[in-house]
Formats: sequence, C-alpha cells, structure tokens
Amino acid sequence: MSAEAIERETMPCDVVIVGGGPAGLSAAIRLKQINDELEVVVLEKGSEIGAHILSGAVVDPKALDELLPEWREMDCPMAETPVTDNWHWALSKNKKYSLPHLMMPPLMSNHGCYTGSLGNLTRWLGEQAEALGVMVFPGFPASEVMIGDDGAVKGVVTQDMGVAADGSHKGDFQPGMEIEAKYTLFAEGARGSLTKQMKAKFDLEADCQPQVYGLGIKELWDIDPKKHVPGRVIHTQGWPLSESDSWGGGFLYHQANGQVAAGFVTALDYSNPYVSPFQEFQRWKQHPAIREYLEGGKRVAYGARAINEGGWQSVPKLAFPGGALIGCAAGFVNVPRIKGSHTAMKSGMLAAESLAAAIADGKQHDERADYDAAVRSSWIAKELKLVQNAEPAVAKFGGDIGTVLAGADMWMRTLKIGLPISMKHHADYTETGRADLYKPIDYPKPDGEISFDRLSSVAFSFTNHAEDQPVHLQLKDAELQKTSEYEIFAGPSTRYCPAGVYEWIEEEGQEPKFVINSQNCVHCKTCDIKDPNQNINWVTPEGGGGPNYPNM
Repeated sequence: MSAEAIERETMPCDVVIVGGGPAGLSAAIRLKQINDELEVVVLEKGSEIGAHILSGAVVDPKALDELLPEWREMDCPMAETPVTDNWHWALSKNKKYSLPHLMMPPLMSNHGCYTGSLGNLTRWLGEQAEALGVMVFPGFPASEVMIGDDGAVKGVVTQDMGVAADGSHKGDFQPGMEIEAKYTLFAEGARGSLTKQMKAKFDLEADCQPQVYGLGIKELWDIDPKKHVPGRVIHTQGWPLSESDSWGGGFLYHQANGQVAAGFVTALDYSNPYVSPFQEFQRWKQHPAIREYLEGGKRVAYGARAINEGGWQSVPKLAFPGGALIGCAAGFVNVPRIKGSHTAMKSGMLAAESLAAAIADGKQHDERADYDAAVRSSWIAKELKLVQNAEPAVAKFGGDIGTVLAGADMWMRTLKIGLPISMKHHADYTETGRADLYKPIDYPKPDGEISFDRLSSVAFSFTNHAEDQPVHLQLKDAELQKTSEYEIFAGPSTRYCPAGVYEWIEEEGQEPKFVINSQNCVHCKTCDIKDPNQNINWVTPEGGGGPNYPNM
C-alpha cells in the first residue's frame, strides 16, 4: 500500500469517501449538514454517479426520512412508486403457492416502502450532495490506501490512467492523485478491494463470523401495460434452486414507466460446482407465473452484483485509526427483507456525525470507536438482530425446513422470546464440492424471448473497459488454477460468472488454457468470493470502466 515512486499531485481535505453509493453520499450530505465548511471528497469508480448501482429495489424510507425529511417533495425519483401490494410465492416447477401474510413477522411487511431504481436514487443523492458543496469525482477509483508512519490511514491514491497491459506508461499517462484526509470512509459496497485490505491490516473480522454472499442478477423489462400494476411487489422461493440443493429466490417489482425489475439471487454457498446462477435465473423466468408477466415484453437492461448475506454476526469491527467502514463495505443487508439501502445510509450518517464531532475537537487519524458503538446501539442493530439466524438456518437446513425455522426464530425474536443463539457461517468458497461428486447440469437453451445467453446479456449492461490496460482480475497462481479449479472442481468460474469472463480453452494435444475476458466484467466480484482456492483477486480497473447501468 506504499505510494509508487512517481510524482503525484496532492489534494488535502477533511474527509474522503471511497464510493459514491447510498452510504457514501449519505455520509457526505450529513457532514455538510453539520458543518458546511468541511471539505468532503467523494470518489466514485463508475463513469458517473449511479453507473455501478444495481438493486431491486424496494426501499424502506426510514433513513431517507432522517437524512432529508422533505425528500418526497424534492423530485426524488424513488417517491414516484409506493408499494401497493405484496406477494410471496413458493414455486414448484409449474405451480405457485401464495404464502399468507399472517405467517410472516411484521418486519417483513413492505407497507410504506417504495420501489424503483436505486441507481436513480443515488444520482439524486449525488445532486443533493453537490448542492451542499461536496466535491464528487466520478471516474476516479481509489487504488491505494496511504498509511502513515504511525500506522493510521492518511487518505487514498486514485487510480493511474493510461497504463498499458504490460505496465508501461502510454502517451496519455496520468498519475493518480494523493487525497490526504483527516479521516477516510470506505463505502465501496460488497467485497471492495480496499476494504479487503483494511480488514486484513487491522484484523477487523477477528471477532465476527465470515461474511457470506449471494449473487443478484437483474433485468429491467418494458412489459405490456395491461399486465403492469404500479407498486406490485412479488418475491419467490423454491424452484428452480430446489432441484440443485441450492437456495435463494426471485423478485418481480412493478416500477415506474411501465417497467418491471425481474431479478434472482443465488446464495454463493452452493456445493454443486455445476450450478450456474445465470442459468438458474433464465430458468426462473420461464416459470408460468413469471413468464406470464414478461411475455410480449422487451428486456432493456441487465446486470449483476454480489450481496452481503452474513447479517449481524458478520458485521466486523467498523473503526480503525484514520478510517471506518460504512454501508455494504461493512455488511448491513437484512436478508429476509432483501433490503440494505436504508441500513447502509444510516451507517453513513452515524459515521458522519462521529467524524464531524472529532474534527470540531481538532482530532484526526484516530480510531472513532464511538461510531462503532453508535451503530451497535442503533436501529440498524435492532433490525438485524431480529433476523440474524434466518440466513444460516436456510443455509444449514435447506429451503423448506430452513424457511420454517427461520420464520419461527424471527417471530420469537419479534416477541422478545428468542433463544440466545447466534448461528455460524462458513465462507462460501469452502462450501464448493468436488466435481466428481456431482453430475453436470444440462440447462435448456435460451429462446431469445424470455431467456437469453450471457454474452448478449452483457451487452445490456453497457459495460466498457479501455483496451490495453492491466487485467483487473488478478490470477495469483496459474498452475493452481489448472490443477485444482479445473481438474478437481471442473472450472466453476465458467459458470458462476454472470458475464462470461472466464473460459477454459481445450485444444487437442495442448494443455487447457485459462482465459480471462476482463472486458466483460460487470464488477459483481463473484470470482473474488467463490473461487475455491481464493486464487482470483478483483481490483479496480481504469477509472470509468465497467457497467453503465441506466436506471438499475
């Protein structure tokens, strides 16, 4: 993490925030609300604010109400579509069974929530931040953390531009800038590259369970207006993952402008290395209850991202000298509710309040233990503790029995009679089984109307990376990839990646060749999570690269 031996410009500020998502922008807004003289910088790796944001989304407005109480009257796009009705279906191969709302704890209700594009909400938050004087820099990923002689975080270095694939400097080379800050907030989202470094350096996960993840894949559809019910929210569980002893579920959200968000989440602790989350999503769309809505419509966007699923017991230590984790960098997703934006935003606000007070007292680069304590005494903790055994119960006992046990545990905790038990997690990559223990899955071919192939899908993510730059998917040991990932696990990278980045090329008389098509990468980071040997390291590519989601 030491700075390279090249001359760099330096930009001092009070707080630098790595990541321009809901958590980072909420922190920035709160800082300026408290003290408009604070110099706050937000670095965003996407080409614009919102370009890398993907979610369902059904948003609980609790944090928005606290941050900007008048947001509904401020042309916020999320205010356009309140949730009007809510369905939860258990799917078999050809049928659906509605689960009664009375079976579910009150916390599972979507009453008072809104459905829409989280990307557009984030763009709107960016506008609010800039109006307050926050310096927002899209297209500038942070690639290094600056550590002082005292071991504290002093800021970050932005990514160099104009570096060739062989590491040489091209004619348009521009060195990254050193952003020196009194405090640095890491708001990179799930499995951020710098967050990983901070967790390791400061041993932030010493007293928590390992984080576990799901892979969320989403398409945006224009559907027949006769089938569109603004505000209708549908969640499903069961088929098709029930056929491969995996678990997860789907969603269908009726949003503004006659569109529906169709998405599917596969928990990444699946054992069968032949499972393809992308193909499971395509199968799910062919279920009669889902196809009914999509038939006659048109897919207009596609994307994928990893989702934190560890819950409360996987929340790490949040503060360290000079910095802190906020949002999905820390992992505040409420898995049963499939919501994390409100908790992410609240964590950013709590961090901002801690840092503003510290700076007012003349402090810098110290460890803000009060922020960590504030989160653990906030409604974030209260909400996540109610559901802390839901994910591990389903992971351990399967979709049917696990769902019943998870529901019972949530009800008991809601009624304050919960058992003092916190179930444990196992890192996703450790759960992958040997290929010889499973049969390959023969997935149906796409029909080009409801189901599609991966490469044509990537085109709808509008992904772009500059040519001739270092590969941002770093393979640590090529021989290990061949002898283990390929020979023992049958190359699961060719199936877990939703963008077709990885290929094993087999030519007669030659050794299998591992090919990384990094230009396809949609930055979901599944490879960094699911590779059975943790042999792939995801880092930031050149600024502005990656997906350009329109209103996902």
